[in-house]
Amino acid sequence: MLTLILSRVSFALFLLAVYAVQRFWFLRAWTWLGSFSNANWRFGLHAGLIALAAALLATLLDPLLGHGVSRLSFGGLNLGKTLSTVARLWMVASVFGFLAVESVGAIEWVTNVAARLRPGAVAGEFSPSRRTFFQYAACLAGSTPFLAATYGFAAGRLRYTIERVDVPVANLPPELDGLRIAQLSDIHIGDYMPPREIARAVDTANDLQPDISFVTGDFVSGEGDPLDACITELSRLRAPLGVWGCNGNHEIYARVEDDAERLFREKGMRLLRARSAVVEHNGGRFNLLGVDYQRDRMVNGEHTRPELMLREIEPLVRRDMPNFLLSHNPNSFHRAAELGIELSLAGHTHGGQLKFEIVDHSVSPARLITPFVAGLYRLPMNGHAGAAPGSNGLQKAALYVNRGLGTFGFPVRIGVPPEITLLTLRRA
Repeated sequence: MLTLILSRVSFALFLLAVYAVQRFWFLRAWTWLGSFSNANWRFGLHAGLIALAAALLATLLDPLLGHGVSRLSFGGLNLGKTLSTVARLWMVASVFGFLAVESVGAIEWVTNVAARLRPGAVAGEFSPSRRTFFQYAACLAGSTPFLAATYGFAAGRLRYTIERVDVPVANLPPELDGLRIAQLSDIHIGDYMPPREIARAVDTANDLQPDISFVTGDFVSGEGDPLDACITELSRLRAPLGVWGCNGNHEIYARVEDDAERLFREKGMRLLRARSAVVEHNGGRFNLLGVDYQRDRMVNGEHTRPELMLREIEPLVRRDMPNFLLSHNPNSFHRAAELGIELSLAGHTHGGQLKFEIVDHSVSPARLITPFVAGLYRLPMNGHAGAAPGSNGLQKAALYVNRGLGTFGFPVRIGVPPEITLLTLRRA
């Protein structure tokens, strides 16, 4: 009950913060437009500002309004999609722009206090040059997020990068040393990820000549997205040991988990849902497991207990060969390490879609939901409660988190390019 109350309070605070940010920009724009000397111009521009604010609100509330805005069209132009894109870009840029302007204001306040406290300062002294400097600084700082969001939409979200990673794997047979895995994740086919972009990623993955290919969930974003088109493009992946996948959380939201499994099967691929398969390569074998999205957040107002994650595959973990797990949610890694699963592959985070470097620390929204944001992670294997008998806890399990191809919520990537991964397995 307490968890539910805290969740609702957090959501209310979030809405309050959104309101505060939008009020800040609306009042700034209203004041600036009021500086026009012509009364007719002022009236027209103020009316236009109100109309823009109303359009933004209607676009953001579109799911609650029966998706009427998204269906708007004019002269063959999908006006609804354009409004949605502009609204999403505005929302992410306005928040960071607000923080930037307020940060400059805070710095100005500190410098003004310091100037008044210095020896020999005159009471009420005002420095026009300092005020002008901070005005320009605020304009520059406030505009930067809008320019960055525009770049992140127009270019950043489509600049695929190839990550080549050597992964040390415990208990890896010599025959599997050098096994090459291509991983794609978080496709999110839709308005901002058309089939031609998926095809480009598939071609890039095939050029890497992997031994096996994995796709770790989120083929769609919501109901109505073309799942068939997405999986048709993914079926063009080529690897001697086949193409394997697992469902993500958006397959749950769209209620297409069964459809995804069926389409994978029809296209000659395997989608593992609490299932396992033994894969052989060069005489060595590994146990490949896959699960649907593992909930670790709110379920009926309560948090899922970590020990309940991966419960459906516990009997499938082998002790006579290494185990590889496809699990969309990287937060299942703790439990996977406890179960003795040597390698986990995940997605889900998109790397946060936004990342900023402050001094020597990276700041990403994904850190709010997981410590496993992107890249390679290690944890002691069988070193916790529920360890396998005879384990000394010295071996380490590995997790790789793919940043994904698509976007969700905001069609922007800044500092977090979409990723196609080539993992090369090495004996630990």
